[in-house]
Amino acid sequence: MKNRICVIFTGGTIGSYSSGDVVDLNPESGSLLLEKYRERFGSSMSFDELRPLNILSENMQPADLETMADCIRAVDKNAYDGIILTHGTDTLCFTANLFSQIFCDISIPLVLVSALYPLDDDRSRGVENFAGAVTFIQSVDYGGVFVSFENHSENCKIHLASRLISATQIRGEYESILNVPYGEIRGWRFVYNENEHNPTPSELRRPRKKCAAQKLCTDLVTIQAHSLLNFDYYRFTDVKPKAVMVQLYHSGTVCTEGKEANFKNFLAYCKNLGIEVIIATIDSRAKTYGSALGLADMCTAAYDISFEMATVKVLLALGSGISIAEELKTNNFFEKLR
Repeated sequence: MKNRICVIFTGGTIGSYSSGDVVDLNPESGSLLLEKYRERFGSSMSFDELRPLNILSENMQPADLETMADCIRAVDKNAYDGIILTHGTDTLCFTANLFSQIFCDISIPLVLVSALYPLDDDRSRGVENFAGAVTFIQSVDYGGVFVSFENHSENCKIHLASRLISATQIRGEYESILNVPYGEIRGWRFVYNENEHNPTPSELRRPRKKCAAQKLCTDLVTIQAHSLLNFDYYRFTDVKPKAVMVQLYHSGTVCTEGKEANFKNFLAYCKNLGIEVIIATIDSRAKTYGSALGLADMCTAAYDISFEMATVKVLLALGSGISIAEELKTNNFFEKLR
């Protein structure tokens, strides 16, 4: 152990302060986080700080993500036990899934931490999330991309970044797909979650190939299936995306009857325009409903990954000039559940 961690501050709620009913960025919150951590937990760990940007994550642009990625790439991995990246909670899931791909082969732990409330709010678990990341980094001897996050009245969980799914509505809690985190912090010790769906520490120690897809293209429209969805309102007369992805119901279905709500009609419309259509996500072991028979053969299907990961893979494939279908088949950092 080098007892040294590189901390990259990027803003977000964990880097904000409260002023009345408004939460906004505080350029000094990075130092405040380290101060509060040392006050509560002490530490023989040395922290080197980097501040490539200071932004609320809902305002994240492609260039900001590239700035973050470049900062991580520039860190001397041989000089540190791990890297902690502070990030806003609103888009934490997207960045976590993205970085799990482009840094799938990283040799040390890269852990994303965030907070639902600013550090000056008693409800904030930002310090706990940071402490969980430090504990995890001190506990493992392998690299990878992870998320340290404590939900209400729970232990701090460690998630594989490739398995993190979107936060719950209103409460903003985070879980891994299938509700299976990689592990958790108990008594400020990391405890691995032995589960058939989790990779073992031995698997994480094995070398991984660099992800071929490294660049993003945002020419994608996503549509979430819901009752009475009218596909006729999705008409690309002025601006045409390169791809459209439809989030299916949990059973792998979408409406295939009627007229304006019929996905098959929308699929035919997109094909006539040369727009690739992706459906996500499908459990490869599940039985197929009659309404969904043949759908996977009519378009591109994402199997056994989260919708959030499917989104990242499609954007990376578009940006890197790689086949979407082939990229969806890759398993760069244990995102595949089967």
